[in-house]
Amino acid sequence: MFSSFTKKKLSDNQVANVFINGIFDSVDKGFAEVAAMINEDSVFVQSPNISSADSGQFGLIVIVGNLSFLESTFEAEQAERVEQLIFEKLARIYEMSVPDFQTMIREYQSFIMRVNQPSKNWIYGMSKAIFHKYGLYEFQDDYFKRMQAPNPLFLKRMDEVMSNFIWNWDAFFKKFRI
Repeated sequence: MFSSFTKKKLSDNQVANVFINGIFDSVDKGFAEVAAMINEDSVFVQSPNISSADSGQFGLIVIVGNLSFLESTFEAEQAERVEQLIFEKLARIYEMSVPDFQTMIREYQSFIMRVNQPSKNWIYGMSKAIFHKYGLYEFQDDYFKRMQAPNPLFLKRMDEVMSNFIWNWDAFFKKFRI
């Protein structure tokens, strides 16, 4: 009953900062393990040898996936305000103009939706996007390489990994109010 009085109130700007910092922190701390998991996965006949420093594509996929969940978490007007603040802040970080950054994010969203057809599951789409962006087809056995399709066993394991990079809005709203 009194939990709404004890929750810290955050502005849209603060929500954007917490969101960005949380995403970067999880990617910075987690990508080395993700790269190792991919490199050691038994579905590959040869290790992809993804460097633990090669987190750029992964980070963008995580940002895009989380932005997609952001849009379904907030009311439309507030989601738009928070998303715009996120775009402005990330554009500065990536040293891009806001329109160029938005275009890049929208292209990633379109890419994920395209490789994910007909599924609408964003986590599955993020897993498939990683497969494509890191060129993992070449490291599979001949059957999946010829089909140009990710091995479903790998995707299942990757889905579990990717779910750890999705912002937990339920936990956030237990601590904060906007």
